[in-house]
Amino acid sequence: MNIHEYQAKELFRQYGVKTLNGILALNSNEAANACKELSGKIWVVKAQIHAGGRGKGGGIVLCRSVDEVYEAANNIIGSKLVTPQTTTEGVNVSKVYVEEGCNIAKEFYLGIVLDREKELPVIMASTEGGIEIEEVASKNPEKILKVYVDPVTGLGDWQARKIAFGLGLEGKQIKSCMGFMKNLYNLFVDLDCSIVEINPLVVTTADEIVALDAKINFDSSALFRHADIEQLRDQEEEEPLEVRATEVGLNYIKLGGEIGCMVNGAGLAMATMDIIKLHDGEPANFLDVGGGADSKQVAEGFRIILSDPNVKAIFVNIFGGIMRCDFIAEGIIAAAKEIKLDVPVIVRLAGTNVGIGKKMLAESGLDLITADDMNDGAIKAIEAMGRKK
Repeated sequence: MNIHEYQAKELFRQYGVKTLNGILALNSNEAANACKELSGKIWVVKAQIHAGGRGKGGGIVLCRSVDEVYEAANNIIGSKLVTPQTTTEGVNVSKVYVEEGCNIAKEFYLGIVLDREKELPVIMASTEGGIEIEEVASKNPEKILKVYVDPVTGLGDWQARKIAFGLGLEGKQIKSCMGFMKNLYNLFVDLDCSIVEINPLVVTTADEIVALDAKINFDSSALFRHADIEQLRDQEEEEPLEVRATEVGLNYIKLGGEIGCMVNGAGLAMATMDIIKLHDGEPANFLDVGGGADSKQVAEGFRIILSDPNVKAIFVNIFGGIMRCDFIAEGIIAAAKEIKLDVPVIVRLAGTNVGIGKKMLAESGLDLITADDMNDGAIKAIEAMGRKK
């Protein structure tokens, strides 16, 4: 689960992670009035959306007068912001964060994520602040410093110093950075975060370490432990079909292709999308119905896939283990009776009760295309759209 920058910075402050003061504004008048409560003569107006790269899309504006703040907020609020992390259509901006400016001496990148291979939290730092970390990793990987933390012992002083030295900090900056790092790591662990990212982290001319930006992503599986965090969720920033899928217990992510995918198991779902790409197709979604879905959930999965107007074919790829093939067949039949399946449906079933499932589909009277395996299914899905390999 993602949250907005202003929400993340409030959590930062609760953990003693230094940020600049800021005020949320829902319109240009509120933005202008915020200047009266904030110190300084420079302010930054920031679009609040769940996507990075806002500056490149014109969503972050430096202002030197109240009139400029008003104008910036007026231009941003209600607009569609396009960034490197949004679609070409952009996303609606409904609010901005007006923040005090500061005198920046240096900019850095700082992030904490979970390294799933090593099964440890890893702190990543770079002197290349303000640049997307993916770009740094691609062009200058040697400029990324990584420190792995044992969750049993926590972040040690020596590790925090290593980061400070690696960033080239000096004097009292080092001690400030160590305290900053420890507080940030505590937040990451306590709140079950999957990502905490600051880009840029800055050193001011007064030698203060300040989080100029803030991004937090939470492990959705751990939200049952954090009712207060779950209340920060902004469903208006989420894809409506993904919200709908979550409500019925399905794992769905909308993509930009034309072949809808219904699969059981995340690994098989990824492999299904890969094999579609291998044959020059484009998956329209990731949809994992899981191992315990019933026929009603399967039917709802079809409705969600077909709610995407870009879908021109559906590839159902099920390996029946816990999820039995007859359940999938029952869901397909139920969906066909309730909604109009006006696109080709390609079905590959294997595993538990596959014979029963195939028999149910064969006797249903539905116009289905059967596939022998994944490769066959991907090819037939593309051919069904009239796009032969």
